[in-house]
Amino acid sequence: NETSPEDLRGMIAAEGILTAKGGVSSHAALVARQMGKVCICGASALDIDYTAKTVKASGQTFNEGDFLSIDGTSGIVYGGSIKTAPSEIITGMLHGDKTAQATEKFKNFLQLMKWCSKVSRMQVRTNADTPEQTENAIAFGATGIGLTRTEHMFFEGDRIDAMREMILAENVVDRKKALAKLLPYQRDDFTGIFKALKGFPATIRFLDPPLHEFVPHEGKAQEALAAKLGVSAEKIARRVEQLHEFNPMLGHRGCRLGIAYPEITEMQSRAVFEAAADVLKQKIKVKPEIMIPLVGFKKELDLQVEIVHRVAKEVMAEKKVKFPYLVGTMIEVPRGALTADEIAQTAEFFSFGTNDLTQMALGISRDDMGSFLMPYIENEIFKKNPFATLDQVGVGQLMKMAAEKGNKTRPGIKLGICGEHGGDPDSVKFCHRIGLNYVSCSPFRVPVARLAAAQAAIEQKRQPKAAKKSAKKK
Repeated sequence: NETSPEDLRGMIAAEGILTAKGGVSSHAALVARQMGKVCICGASALDIDYTAKTVKASGQTFNEGDFLSIDGTSGIVYGGSIKTAPSEIITGMLHGDKTAQATEKFKNFLQLMKWCSKVSRMQVRTNADTPEQTENAIAFGATGIGLTRTEHMFFEGDRIDAMREMILAENVVDRKKALAKLLPYQRDDFTGIFKALKGFPATIRFLDPPLHEFVPHEGKAQEALAAKLGVSAEKIARRVEQLHEFNPMLGHRGCRLGIAYPEITEMQSRAVFEAAADVLKQKIKVKPEIMIPLVGFKKELDLQVEIVHRVAKEVMAEKKVKFPYLVGTMIEVPRGALTADEIAQTAEFFSFGTNDLTQMALGISRDDMGSFLMPYIENEIFKKNPFATLDQVGVGQLMKMAAEKGNKTRPGIKLGICGEHGGDPDSVKFCHRIGLNYVSCSPFRVPVARLAAAQAAIEQKRQPKAAKKSAKKK
């Protein structure tokens, strides 16, 4: 019906992803786009029966094992297996296919990207959580990472068990023991990403989702976890109940987790900086940028930054090496945008998390708006889906204000966007106009973003000329 971070391993294994709920910026859409996988979200006509393992649609019933074919461009789902062919651009750029590289389409693509590089002012980064995703984006011309979602790293292999141990811990000592198990995993992941970047910067977002997303909610799964960890199923059920929130999006997540459990921020900082030190010793440049999510108050950021700086000093002393790094924040809470001048006293960069900023500014859930999206478009309340194309009048005003206030306090502050709007052409052009340094998007959207950034630069150059011609006519 819909996916959550717990489904990550299944999504990695999947050829394509089809959900009955959600929308363009739901979990399934974000992750599939980042992986470069075909995905259709919010196909509400689907009747999925988990017990019978069937899917019903248009009067047909499909059983487990039956073929479905999905077209991610048109949003059409077909019964049966339809023959597909890979894109020459993808096979040529990412897999070095000589036949694909010899095609006219591939050569035209390379020429277009060269033109884009010549005229663009704004850089294009990528949203990537793995070395493979990073390599794909760099091949497409990305100049770094604008968002690494560290929570996705906790679901691979046995890592989720250590994460659950941390969540179930009843005191700081036990939490730190569990986090010590996670540290080497995160460090290895960052090491791989830093190597794949080859000196380009990486913006790493610390733990963002609420903890309830990491624990099993069904009785059988809780019993299996209890047996694995050697605790009672009742204890797990009780902790799951404690973590329940009526509105998780506005709940205990982001920097609020780091403030309640500073040992989490400490572990993630150490993992980043130990990886940076190790890669630097291999003569590879590193530029880590730590991003604290969901900040609405300067004091929230101050408390987290204090931990980051302390751990950085400790690691530099232990490893006997110095490395550059920045600490900044996501502007995704409206109050963060309104008080950006205060927050910029501490933050060395801003990155606009427009998925949540749009949700909070509009008071609309991106996952639940499917039932009324079409009436809103038909009645011209929305010209376009605001989670696909930035609401420039409303959300854009918050961004423009935050950029101006940030620059007033910290002239030249680095500004970027890492929400899904970073790959939408109209939104990219808006980001250029308000002076952002870069946009960040999924690896396979990098070429589109580069084209939009180039077009924005050309359009801006043409404006003064058009104004002069108009003045002469008058």
